[in-house]
Amino acid sequence: MKTTHEFVLTLSCRDTTGIVHAVSGLLYQAGCNIIDSQQFGDVQSEDSTGLFFMRVHFAAPDHLADARTLESLFSHVREQFQMTAAIHALVRKPRVLVMVSKHGHCLNDLLFRWRSGWLPIDIPAIVSNHPDYAELAASYGIPFHHLPLPTGSSAEVKRAQEQQVEALVSEEGIDLVVLARYMQILSAEFCGFLKGRAINIHHSFLPSFKGAKPYYQAHDRGVKLIGATAHYVTADLDEGPIIEQDVERVDHTLTPEDFTAVGRDVECVVLARAVKWHAEHRVLMNGHKTVVFK
Repeated sequence: MKTTHEFVLTLSCRDTTGIVHAVSGLLYQAGCNIIDSQQFGDVQSEDSTGLFFMRVHFAAPDHLADARTLESLFSHVREQFQMTAAIHALVRKPRVLVMVSKHGHCLNDLLFRWRSGWLPIDIPAIVSNHPDYAELAASYGIPFHHLPLPTGSSAEVKRAQEQQVEALVSEEGIDLVVLARYMQILSAEFCGFLKGRAINIHHSFLPSFKGAKPYYQAHDRGVKLIGATAHYVTADLDEGPIIEQDVERVDHTLTPEDFTAVGRDVECVVLARAVKWHAEHRVLMNGHKTVVFK
């Protein structure tokens, strides 16, 4: 059972000798207990980045119960290896803003998992460009923000709506934005604002069938597998670093509507995994890819 003094350290740096020794030695000298540790060096293939990644789950003594104190303690090792590193207190749950349009299966699944205690997050707000899920949000006691965006809206109108979301993110101290089938193309400015803290669920096995109606694209190609992809949001449509994917078998007897029905379950599972792993600080960026410590 977690105590209020448990933390997760995540780091990345150029791969070299002595990193694990330095990190584990520092934690030992500080009186911390390592509960779990995972590492990966991306040095094996021609397109390797040459980076080293590490995730350490540890318990700290009472006098080191504050993440800022631990950050200060870790500063020398960080500078020595020129690390990108962060220490996360597990007592604090990430605050998640969920955005949705007309398809509510992923939203409904996330809310159920959250209420059941299966997702270590808080959900202080739901945003939609349609009013359809106001009652669902109310049933969970979550404020619902209807920010309409009529079909054919100009770039200026879309940007004004995005700025309303940005203001809400800042006001609510949001750590992660989840696009749970939010069917709008985001501006480059909005993507930049959300860099590294927005996850999208795309209803295909990327990089295949990007863009609109991927199930119909897949049916037209006669595929035997359909899938879903959870990825970080970037300005390039459906091109962000992939966090999780899964597939389901289909065959020639199924219609595009059948593909859509089969795919809904996969979308829910894939998105929930990605949100959970992000919330548990298991996902580290590795260029245009990710390292996921499961």
